[in-house]
Amino acid sequence: MFAPRTTPWPLVALFTAGYLAPYLLPTTVGRLDSGLPLSATQAGAVGSALLLSSATAGFALASRVEALGARTLARLGLALALLGYGGAALTTAVPAVVAGAMVGGFGSGTATTVAATLIAAQRDPHRASTAGLLTVSALAGAVYLTVPHLGPGHGLPLAAIALTALAVWPLTGRLPAGTPAAPTRHHKARLPHARSGLVLAAAMLCWSLAQNSLWGVSGQIGLTQAHLGEATVGVVFAVALGAGLTGVLAAGALGARLGRAVPIGAGTVLIAGCIVLSASATDLTSFATGEIAWNTLYPVVLSYLIGLAASLDPRGRWAVLVGSASSLGTAAGPLAGSVLSAQAGFPVMGSILAAGLLVVALPMTAVALHTSGRPLLAGAIRRRGGHPAALVAAATGTPTGAVPEIGAREQQVVEIPVDAPAVPAQRAYDKAGSEVL
Repeated sequence: MFAPRTTPWPLVALFTAGYLAPYLLPTTVGRLDSGLPLSATQAGAVGSALLLSSATAGFALASRVEALGARTLARLGLALALLGYGGAALTTAVPAVVAGAMVGGFGSGTATTVAATLIAAQRDPHRASTAGLLTVSALAGAVYLTVPHLGPGHGLPLAAIALTALAVWPLTGRLPAGTPAAPTRHHKARLPHARSGLVLAAAMLCWSLAQNSLWGVSGQIGLTQAHLGEATVGVVFAVALGAGLTGVLAAGALGARLGRAVPIGAGTVLIAGCIVLSASATDLTSFATGEIAWNTLYPVVLSYLIGLAASLDPRGRWAVLVGSASSLGTAAGPLAGSVLSAQAGFPVMGSILAAGLLVVALPMTAVALHTSGRPLLAGAIRRRGGHPAALVAAATGTPTGAVPEIGAREQQVVEIPVDAPAVPAQRAYDKAGSEVL
């Protein structure tokens, strides 16, 4: 019988704790603006500082997870998130809030780095990342529904992130003390697929910048341009994140049937249209339509991008580096969105962001086409221009996580030992040119 697929829930929980801060960015920035003596641009800058600190953790720790141990780093990241966000939630002194947000951001980035590294080592990275996106979307939606009814103040969304880190802490005992190590002779191997990885990292930086430029000011669009109340905006965000759950479920069901290029390229084009609609919204209908459609598509494309980055290196280095580059774009998003909207207005900002997304869709799709189609089984036929990664894995001892699943029809092969004399290999070929064993 085939071994059942199991979801690594401790890893999913760590993923959720790391990603929750970016998902709560609109309410965090909005509450910093309303609850502290900060302008909208200054509040956006604080959000950018938080996310920049998170990206810094990724770049600093990308190659150190194996040496320091996944469990140790995960606990360190969660502790920093608890102390940083918790401290920022309990004070109204602006310097202390900024410092706490940056400490918490470094903790979130550390948790995300460990999660990305371990996800890349999974037999099915897309499955693990999809489960993580489902969980963080559901939790963020619950926060958006709850926070407006708990009173004013900047501390509530920050406290929610801190409490999530505290709740995830007990699960770290089930994480490995270190990541699955590659064979010793490959321990210091150079990064594979260097050109594709660099192109993907640069494109992801711009892609995330566009996404979070809108996400960082979406609350302001709903409050000031669409003339909605905070509770109504919170409901829209919760419904939008719920729609995102549907999108992630669809992505998980679809798997790799269409490859990665179509979901990434076509999905980014559709997201650009959603951004234009949301940024130009002047009432509840247009605002809700744009936000819900956008949040349905965003996690779908993101899940394929995470899987694409994970497939470039079985040790997870590209997954972390690409994720950190994405975090840089995410970090710059709130400030960029605040500046663009203040100078040109929300509709013009949306058009500029959409144009940028259309440009970066091309290199991301090209990388997906170039690196997709890696076969599951050793000796399998190359498809869609991909490299025979499974054959290389069989020869070099690369961990099985290096070979992502490509189609639903491919199944795990179980070797059954048979006591029989060895048969000399034949070198005959059939009509299609494939070797006959």
